[in-house]
Amino acid sequence: MSRSPDDADWRLLERTVAGRVRRPGETGFREASTPFNKRFAGITPAGVVSVENTADVRKAIEWARDAGVDVVARCGGHSYAGHSVNTGLVIDLSAMNTVSADGSTGLVTAAGGARMADVYAAIQPHEMAFALGNGATVGIAGLTLGGGCGATSRVLGLTADALVATTLVTADGQVLHCDAKENSDLFWACRGGGGGNFGVNVSFTFQARPVTDCASYLVLWDRADAPKVVSVLQEIVRRSPDEFAARIGVSTVGGSKSVVSAIGQYLGPAKELREILDPVLSVAQPIRMDIEDRTFWQAKDDLLHETAEGAFAARTNIVTEPLPDEAIATMLSFVDRWPGSGNPDGGGAALFSWGGAINRMGATDTAFAHRNAMFLLSMDTSWAENDEPAVVDANLHWLKDLAEALSPYVSDGAFQNFIDPDLADWRDAYYGVNYPRLKDIKNRVDPDGVFTFAQSIGS
Repeated sequence: MSRSPDDADWRLLERTVAGRVRRPGETGFREASTPFNKRFAGITPAGVVSVENTADVRKAIEWARDAGVDVVARCGGHSYAGHSVNTGLVIDLSAMNTVSADGSTGLVTAAGGARMADVYAAIQPHEMAFALGNGATVGIAGLTLGGGCGATSRVLGLTADALVATTLVTADGQVLHCDAKENSDLFWACRGGGGGNFGVNVSFTFQARPVTDCASYLVLWDRADAPKVVSVLQEIVRRSPDEFAARIGVSTVGGSKSVVSAIGQYLGPAKELREILDPVLSVAQPIRMDIEDRTFWQAKDDLLHETAEGAFAARTNIVTEPLPDEAIATMLSFVDRWPGSGNPDGGGAALFSWGGAINRMGATDTAFAHRNAMFLLSMDTSWAENDEPAVVDANLHWLKDLAEALSPYVSDGAFQNFIDPDLADWRDAYYGVNYPRLKDIKNRVDPDGVFTFAQSIGS
């Protein structure tokens, strides 16, 4: 579809919208178009329109269709595969960031450009929440559309499970309200069908639930204890109540030994949390241990994840049973052999506790098909923008080889929120049994493929 619009085309867009149109080199252009993953920092849009309202979104889509320009929506810009930027028109939603919360009903409505920090600021005064991500700048749109998980997901389900309505602008400029009764197929697709596929979502309404005080923890062990620590931690997750959440990780930054970690929270007192963790604390002496009572909001801050914002790549798999000892040994040996880079984030692998409320939904109840998971396995590596191509190649080969080595122990499923541009069989991996229905919906609402990217539905 893409062509190169001329200056007259861009002036027409500027006159059409209330928001700001920016071209390469203009003030604010890079801030509104640079992806979070600097692996894709070299992709430069022809223009960015920072929209102010839904009417702007509709006009921008119509302009892009008329001008023959590819179009993509951007909120937080956190797409792992850089899909929130293109070489055509980027619709920057960041100014549409209002969030309202009603403590009497538990309903939370967020505009399409809202980020985690905006949502938390609105819900905290009402002492209620739904499952949200750990990054303050992550956009609510991408999180929800890909499913969305957090430390509370074993109790509260996915972000998409809390969604009760959404409004989106489709490829033909319609503004559609979608819920369980109205445009229900499209509503179903927006609960885990992946961002950027069906239109530009300009509003989301969620059902939140009351929160209580809890406990959070961070425990680190020496590399020598890693095999038994990872094994016992998996068993703790398997036996623990849904209120317990864990991220079991092994990582390295190069030039030093790998570190084994467990981080998470428990929706209960620290005394009970220590009892849950006692089997692993007994089997290996930690090198660091923080287990504390927290308010829900303090725990949220404890789990906040920050990165060096360099270039990175990730592979994921759905894990339905604890990894056996030989799989743990394989994972650890790969992390020990991480090739190194200039990025202080390093490389590693982590198991995120799933199950609980996530698995109490059926595979076809929403577009999110991964309803039989015990863990999400995420393997990642990173490098600096100024690293030599040989360093980048070594990191990507390491990641590919690690994923292949662990493939006998995991399912074929992969997590669409951590979208992987190097994944070949992504249709089945992300969407499984739901892909045919998603493709039918896509063909109805976007028959001309206005919203198309490398791993878009129907492509």
